[in-house]
Amino acid sequence: MKRNADKAIRGFIFNKYDEPEVSPFDKLFEIFKEIITHTSGDLDEALDWMKQLDEEYQLTDEDYTLDDFIEDLKKKGYIREEIDQDGNGSMAITAKTERAIRQQALEQIFGRLKKSSSGNHRTNQIGRGDEHTGDFRSYQFGDSLSRISMTESLRNAQINHGIGEFTMSEDDLVVEETHHKSQMSTVLMIDISHSMILYGEDRITPAKKVAMALSELITTRYPKDTLDILVFGNDAWPISIAELPYLKVGPYHTNTVAGLELAMDLLRRKRNTNKQIFMITDGKPSCVRERDGSYYKNSMGLDPYIVDKCYNMARQARKIRIPITTFMIAQDPYLTRFVQEFTMANQGKAFYTGLKGLGEMIFEDYEINRKKRIRG
Repeated sequence: MKRNADKAIRGFIFNKYDEPEVSPFDKLFEIFKEIITHTSGDLDEALDWMKQLDEEYQLTDEDYTLDDFIEDLKKKGYIREEIDQDGNGSMAITAKTERAIRQQALEQIFGRLKKSSSGNHRTNQIGRGDEHTGDFRSYQFGDSLSRISMTESLRNAQINHGIGEFTMSEDDLVVEETHHKSQMSTVLMIDISHSMILYGEDRITPAKKVAMALSELITTRYPKDTLDILVFGNDAWPISIAELPYLKVGPYHTNTVAGLELAMDLLRRKRNTNKQIFMITDGKPSCVRERDGSYYKNSMGLDPYIVDKCYNMARQARKIRIPITTFMIAQDPYLTRFVQEFTMANQGKAFYTGLKGLGEMIFEDYEINRKKRIRG
């Protein structure tokens, strides 16, 4: 009776939640990482913002000042002093800060994702893969011996033949089903034309955050996948992950054709079966480069000459089985019609969205595409 009574009083005990203590440095560092992203890596400007915020919201006190924070940034390896050719000194962020910014972007946009094993994407194909499903089937000639479930096979042998004299036949053997893990090669295209900062709206910072989060996601969770990032204005060129915090908008038109040409060229070199292009843009294509090196520009509207070239690129990508997903920030009706036609030419997808939720949308589409083998 005593034992039963002890069992009866067992249950859950609820305590008041105590928020974990955060050091003054960590509190300021969270703000610093956000600001340095908006200033495109300009440390002096970021520290000026920090001073203004400190004056307005009393972020620091006499026990831990902003100067103490800057000194800790140096000691912890987040900023470094640089000397130019004239002997003048300045400070800049380090690779450690760049990584911290990418991790913050991942946490903000995609949630706190735990690192898992490489090649962690499942297709819908059942067969001799490398991820266990928990389902079993009868052994078939050609199945790898390593896939045989000994526990289930021994159990079948005992049921079928009894335990007096142990025997096992081929009919007793079962194998565990597995999923193939697919790999993905992705090119992320970012529009850096001047319109990305027009109309009082900063559109480049959210796009930059998405790129940093996606790069951190792939390098930590899906290391067998590849991600190339390119920017396009009057021309298109690839950028490294390390360059993302410093990305700025230029006085450019929008050469979508150049971006697509470079993206397709990058993907042709990849060995992965699954390939895709993500394009973040807010404006209409307004520029193409001619064979003689000159530029044909028309920022007034959807020029048929430029638009037709975009449609041709969409069809070329379709022929080589590269789907294009367009994330259209602008929602003007005439631009929407262009994206619809472009998407039909490629048989890809389009999302018409504002800045809010852009990262989650790209993540969800990336995960969905990872679970299937893309075919023509």
